[in-house]
Amino acid sequence: MLIIASEFDRHAGSRLSGIEIVGCNLVDASRGPSRLAAARGEDAALRESESRRRKVVINGRRVRTIDVHCHCVIPETLALLGLKVSDQRGPGIAEVGARRIREMDEQGIDIEALSINPCWYHADRDLVVEVIRINNDRLAEFCALYPKRIVAFASVALQFPDLAVQQLDHAIRKLGLRGVAVGASCAGDEFSDPKFHPFWAKAEELGILVFIHPQSTPELSKRFRGNGWLANTIGNPLDTTICLSHLIFEGTLDRFPGLKICAAHGGGYLPSYAPRSDHACRVGPDQCTPSIQLKKNPTDYLRSLYFDTLVFTPEALRHLAAEVGPSQLVIGTDHPIPWSPDPIGHIMSTPGFSDDQRIAMLGGTAAKLLGIKNE
Repeated sequence: MLIIASEFDRHAGSRLSGIEIVGCNLVDASRGPSRLAAARGEDAALRESESRRRKVVINGRRVRTIDVHCHCVIPETLALLGLKVSDQRGPGIAEVGARRIREMDEQGIDIEALSINPCWYHADRDLVVEVIRINNDRLAEFCALYPKRIVAFASVALQFPDLAVQQLDHAIRKLGLRGVAVGASCAGDEFSDPKFHPFWAKAEELGILVFIHPQSTPELSKRFRGNGWLANTIGNPLDTTICLSHLIFEGTLDRFPGLKICAAHGGGYLPSYAPRSDHACRVGPDQCTPSIQLKKNPTDYLRSLYFDTLVFTPEALRHLAAEVGPSQLVIGTDHPIPWSPDPIGHIMSTPGFSDDQRIAMLGGTAAKLLGIKNE
């Protein structure tokens, strides 16, 4: 797990906490030159990175690759929440900068979209204001340090939807972050709850991507005990499955049809068994709410959502594409957690895709969703 904040950056040779950058590719000119300037542009380490980077070529065309699912932690906010960096999972937890870029080069990833898994949904209002401020400021600083390689999803305090709306607006409009990362529920409440409607409305208004990453399924913690890391192995995909099902069946996606949502881990289990959803209210009408009349079949909504490609086998990827459409797929590695050692090969080796479909999955679709312009 990448650490960013006041940890010493071995690449830039300066402390990020002193940077006067206000966003990805944005500099606050009123404050004068930043100490970060020397680390940007034609930095020697980045030039070295360019020479060693694994290049992806399809039919003679260089393809830019973008990973939407990769994590980081920020020590300052973990400390505020009473959490320890040492408890966070992932190799290379104490290193930033050059190592991160090197690992991207080895995998063939040109751009990563960083996100922070929300661990603050139970924090009180005053505390979470500071947590989110630091998270988003540090993410913006890191984007500015590596403007051609790193973008980021904003953090928001969804337990206070009015606050989350303000935080999201500031992060996108002022800090230049490219979307927002959320859990799959918030302190036991489903995101389909009407109290979250202002947040969804703001995300739709801004036209940004909402990246949903699960946090296991806490209600089943007792059953997840034992061998196999079931809280993650089963709990994470299940958490996403429940979240997306509520957003569909409660009419949230009808209410906010312009939402752009990307679900981690291939959308959990939902795409693999989605057709059952189309029969639920026919078979069990007493279990459905008459006042909620969906505009489409439940499976049709999957083709308006986006999913990462972290599904492990060519057959799983082929099936996911068959259910949701290749146009809805984007690279997801879970970097630096080593679930996906060869995310590029995973897409390239799966049969049945056209060159254009592979190009879109590798980075074209993500570039549009994250507002990343062609160089």
